[in-house]
Amino acid sequence: MKALALVLLAQTTPVAEIDAAVNDAIRRGVFPGAVVVVGTASHVLVCKGYGHFTWSPLSPVPSPDSTLFDLASLTKVIATTPAVMRLVDDGRLSLASPVNEYLPGFVGDDKERVTVRHLLEHRSGLRAFLPLNDLTSTADDARRRVLEQPLTWVPDTRVEYSDLNAMLLGWVVESVSATSLDEFATDQVFQPLAMDQTLYKPRRALRRRIAPVGLWRGHAIAGEVHDQNAARLGGVSGHAGLYATGADVARYAQAILRSRQNTGLPLFRPETVRLFTSRRSGHRALGWEMNDTTTADHTGTRLTSEAFGHGGYTGTSLWIDPALDLFIIVLTNRVFAPKVGRSISALKGVRGAIADAAVKLREDKKASPVKTSCEPRAASDRDRESQDAWLGGSAARY
Repeated sequence: MKALALVLLAQTTPVAEIDAAVNDAIRRGVFPGAVVVVGTASHVLVCKGYGHFTWSPLSPVPSPDSTLFDLASLTKVIATTPAVMRLVDDGRLSLASPVNEYLPGFVGDDKERVTVRHLLEHRSGLRAFLPLNDLTSTADDARRRVLEQPLTWVPDTRVEYSDLNAMLLGWVVESVSATSLDEFATDQVFQPLAMDQTLYKPRRALRRRIAPVGLWRGHAIAGEVHDQNAARLGGVSGHAGLYATGADVARYAQAILRSRQNTGLPLFRPETVRLFTSRRSGHRALGWEMNDTTTADHTGTRLTSEAFGHGGYTGTSLWIDPALDLFIIVLTNRVFAPKVGRSISALKGVRGAIADAAVKLREDKKASPVKTSCEPRAASDRDRESQDAWLGGSAARY
């Protein structure tokens, strides 16, 4: 029996390891559903959905092609950072310029020293968070509160990851482009990459395709942005608010890899991508987080020190390793009534296990692209029937 177990272990494929990691997390109650997409600059190797929208087996199975996830802080690197990169490429925005050159309302002690680069590096000196939903009553009030927020530290003296930095970056993009962040990101990033399932403020008709992020009076909440500060700011912000499918996030990851490799028709200048995705302060790049190889949390033990990525509070993550020509996308709705304490901590190990298996799959000479194109699609009639059935249900069904 022991020999048989060893043989079975040896025959376990990387894809089976990914399946096991995700399904085990669902069984443990970390999240009800997930989408995993793994690939390279030119091919998709894994493109799968797991579990259900909610804890009810009657709810739909998430689809990489059609299920929209609330990306939370992945917004920072899929909307805001690439918007900044496009403006840098066009010569319309300088990273060395003071923020108050673009946002005159950003004034106060030492604030004239804060540059666009400091916001991207999280070295602005601003505090990590403000409960804008409690402190303010309108989007204008919230914006004014952020602009007037005094610095907590001297700029460029320490790294403090802050949502306020990303909010300010979004407003810088709007100031330079003379359009809203969502419109600019759509025109300059999403549409050129055929990411037509990536958007802010999804209309009501799309809610049947959105993975829910909570319960209210017995009903699943889908399509109402989970981040309350993003909600206070009207649903569009540089730090949160974006929705996307796994297939669309894969398109973006491939575009970043191709641009960095200068292959195909890159969306960004290769030198710009390398600038934004190279290690700078500790484990930070410009907008992105760099892989911390001293821990297996989030990224496992096989990704290289060149890997960069980001996570979102709702249970989303994207990691890209240019040294391995590899991207790993894990989208979950772990904030939907998790059955374990501190599900965000449990998710770290799940992501790490998926990352390790993904690297093994990349190194497997027998691995071949999956047959599915991971193309976005509209929900089918069958999808709609099953989704309509559970949308009107009560909490007891979840």
